[in-house]
Amino acid sequence: QVQLVESGGGLVQAGGSLRLSCAASVHPFSTYAMGWFRQAPGKEREFVAAIMWSGGPKNYGDSVKGRFTISRDNAKNMMYLEMNSLKPEDTAVYYCAAGTRAYTLGYSSQNGYDYWGQGTQVTVSS
Repeated sequence: QVQLVESGGGLVQAGGSLRLSCAASVHPFSTYAMGWFRQAPGKEREFVAAIMWSGGPKNYGDSVKGRFTISRDNAKNMMYLEMNSLKPEDTAVYYCAAGTRAYTLGYSSQNGYDYWGQGTQVTVSS
């Protein structure tokens, strides 16, 4: 059974940092593109970052470029999102996603991902 489990969310002040983790049971993990998406209350789910099976290249949404860093450890079936200089507008539920169609449909498209986690809440206070 495929399972993606996010962790690391929480409450942080503006300017602070958080590191999200995603534990994936998809096999073989190393073949999947992995991505992070987020959804704020009343808004559509949006693309945050994605990483290819090899660890590069990486793609970022415009609103997080220069502040967030995505990485993965294929040996541990883990993906991470290092979030720095957090802003109140980063407040959202963050979802981990895995998929192989992202290689053809595009990394920022939700349609490229077959599996999704339950999400972890990130709240940034001003």
